[in-house]
Amino acid sequence: MTALTAAAPTRPATTYRTDLVTALLSGWFTIGLLLDAWAHNNVPELETFFTPWHAVFYWGFIATAAWIGWTCRHALRSGRPDLSALPAGYTPAVFAVAGFALAGIADFSWHTAFGIEQDIDILFSPSHLALAAAMLVIITTPLRTAWAAPDQPAAPGLRRLLPAVLSVAFAGTLVLLFLQYANAFSYVTTDVVFGLSNLDEDLTAELSSAILVTNLVLVVPLLALARRWVVPPGAATILYLCAGVLSAAVTGFENVALVLGLVGAGVGIDLLAAWLRPGPERPVRVRVFAALAPLLIWTVYVVTAYVASGQPRFLGPDGTVTEMTGVVELYTGLPVVQSLLALLVALLLTAGHRPHATATAQPDGVARIT
Repeated sequence: MTALTAAAPTRPATTYRTDLVTALLSGWFTIGLLLDAWAHNNVPELETFFTPWHAVFYWGFIATAAWIGWTCRHALRSGRPDLSALPAGYTPAVFAVAGFALAGIADFSWHTAFGIEQDIDILFSPSHLALAAAMLVIITTPLRTAWAAPDQPAAPGLRRLLPAVLSVAFAGTLVLLFLQYANAFSYVTTDVVFGLSNLDEDLTAELSSAILVTNLVLVVPLLALARRWVVPPGAATILYLCAGVLSAAVTGFENVALVLGLVGAGVGIDLLAAWLRPGPERPVRVRVFAALAPLLIWTVYVVTAYVASGQPRFLGPDGTVTEMTGVVELYTGLPVVQSLLALLVALLLTAGHRPHATATAQPDGVARIT
């Protein structure tokens, strides 16, 4: 006698339009966060929770949450929601929406009890960290959906992958915001030149550490995309444009030259991606891409800092004037260090690669690379 077992049904798939709307609403959500970050850094004596920037931020959440609820309505409308009937990639978002709402209440209570944070302490508020964690899960929904789609080609191109690319860009912006104390693009050009001149070892160490952290935030998302697809040209420009807008907002747009340099580097990296076509079937090209992209980013960063700052001079405590020409080991070695670091990450991500990998749907409805 043979026992028959029914295979678990695959999760329903969302349409491209649905995921694009989710991504665009996540963009509204992210813009609200950028406005709030700008206000906390540039509006003195901000002493109320009820601000226009909070309104944009929380209405962005409400709109995104409502859309996710509408998308998942068939699975949620019964008295006992069937989580297996939720669209692929949307289950974590449903829980994150509830978590964000609770964190928002906690944030209001925190501000009522302790006041409004200013400057760096905003990045360590427990309620803000809870909001950020829930928001990260919500805005990466289109990425999870695209990743799980078994019919997604290996090289879908930017248009087909746009919701996922926007999702990655908004997530990278959120991460960079909460690492703002280590964001190399929050410096003004004269401070970059000063740090590269090693006239103050503390500033030089701070700048070097910031470059290392920022390098990971800028490069790892592209390498993550390369694990699943051929990196589409245009992805780097979108990612770096979002990161640049954040960096400009929190500094009151005092670093526009460096931000423009970052966007220009993104265009260059997209050209590099079009040439190399790094993807899951090309681990060697992924590693070459990982090594070359940081060289471009940080070479442009150094050159932009020197060109935009002119010939800055440093007035020492003893009244002596020193021209800040830079230390050759610093401005040549820092880009190389970032290249080696990104190469190491790429080696870890592509370790154990098996050729001819294909995405297959599993009984739980989630695509696996086999």
